[in-house]
Amino acid sequence: MAPISIKTVLISESVDPRCKAILEENGIRVTEKQNMTKDELIAKIKDYDGLVVRSATKVTADVISAANNLQIIGRAGTGVDNVDVPAATKKGIIVMNTPSGNTISAAELTCALLMSLSRNVPQAAMSMKQGNWDRKKFMGAELYGKVLGIVGLGRIGKEVASRMQSFGMRTIGYDPITPPEVSASWGVEQMSLEQLWPQCDYITVHTPLLPSTVGLLNDESFAKCKKGVKVVNCARGGIIDEEALLRALESGQCGGAGLDVFVEEPPKNHSLVEHPNVISCPHLGASTKEAQARCGEDIALQIVDMVKGKNLVGAVNAQVLASTFSQESQQLIKLGEAVGSVLQSFSASKKPFSHVQITTQGDCMKSSTGYMTSAVLVGLLNHESGCCPNLINALSLAKETGITVYQAHCASAGAAEGVCKVEIAANGCSYKASGSVQGGAPVLLELCNSVFRQPISLTGNLLFFKAPANPQLLSSLAGVLATEGVEIESFSAPADRSGDLWYCVGVSSLLRDLSALNSVVKDAAQLSF
Repeated sequence: MAPISIKTVLISESVDPRCKAILEENGIRVTEKQNMTKDELIAKIKDYDGLVVRSATKVTADVISAANNLQIIGRAGTGVDNVDVPAATKKGIIVMNTPSGNTISAAELTCALLMSLSRNVPQAAMSMKQGNWDRKKFMGAELYGKVLGIVGLGRIGKEVASRMQSFGMRTIGYDPITPPEVSASWGVEQMSLEQLWPQCDYITVHTPLLPSTVGLLNDESFAKCKKGVKVVNCARGGIIDEEALLRALESGQCGGAGLDVFVEEPPKNHSLVEHPNVISCPHLGASTKEAQARCGEDIALQIVDMVKGKNLVGAVNAQVLASTFSQESQQLIKLGEAVGSVLQSFSASKKPFSHVQITTQGDCMKSSTGYMTSAVLVGLLNHESGCCPNLINALSLAKETGITVYQAHCASAGAAEGVCKVEIAANGCSYKASGSVQGGAPVLLELCNSVFRQPISLTGNLLFFKAPANPQLLSSLAGVLATEGVEIESFSAPADRSGDLWYCVGVSSLLRDLSALNSVVKDAAQLSF
């Protein structure tokens, strides 16, 4: 079962024709329209379920706000800095990239720039075109035996390492995510940046552009490097501080730079581009026929696989969906939403919620806590004004509305397997419910310490009420409901027979006003599934 349905896709840039062909072969209508202004995109986007872009289209918060039907933004490439991911997440839109589509092309360009820096190839070629023959001016250096520092040891960093090792370079690196033993298996010794800077003859960066990576190479880090160090950036403009780089080039602290990316593209300030020790390209990292074909094909296949419920690859803001494609997980999601909806009906008049505790129980739910938490929040938030929760945005919407969310998992320890327990606090009141999946459908096991004799199927119109145990309770309730034109279809009572207890009746329709029950019950809530 697929989490979303995609019927129409807008492709706003030039992508490989295979992208459109694959989507259309799978029943998705595709429109291609390039070079749209922001206003044109805003006017057009409301008609589409999906949007495919490369790097030129700026999918801003304004564009996302106008996209009332949009469910997925597919980036045919790696970086998503042209997409307002937080705005998309808030609206429940999946942002997807093609993580491996341009890996080889970007790695090969990095290696080309490293080699060009070592032998001054572009400068020598330009000199020849000007009619010169100057062998001494372009004296180079071998890569053999030199130290290459790789900052960012993901797919591209790994491919660069394997290629430059074939030139006899020693490869060292830094990455906060990749385990040192993993990078060591492909010949890269990991260390801290403080240890890395002074050892490198060459440095190449392969990180995303994040607040933590902006200006990673700056005046301070250049000062720690060997004099004459050469640097390459084929990742994102801004990882190397451009002003600091220019100062390092002019002082000789940096001996050369290979730049494929810039903070502003195209750059208006040409100081770096025109520097004699800089080799620059107009963002060509993914500009190969193979990479473009691969990225266009990959994004289409990823969208189709998601729609068909096969798997989810490349989602940068919807990891919670990655394990929701099995029939079992879909049933658990329905359970979470149902239990959340039950508790929402009880607390509707006592908002706002202050905290929610979601606990999954049993080995069969060990890996489901993440999406079960989101599912419960969808049920709880579904009737909030102006709120359209789904599994993608539920956590961020809860945080925005001031709800503290706690999630936990515990072993069954002899208790029932596969149980979801939820407790909410709202305006000083606390409500608890637990449920499970039985026969492929969600059932309620317990409500506010009232354990039902038989699980309650969470379908149809349900009326919950709190009242003291009384032999005449059901007949009294039936009389009141009949007066309101409502028939009882089922009745569920708790196992306990003492004190104030919660009961549930299935009814033919919901009551217009719950106050009609005040003469026979102490509290009541109703909802329709």
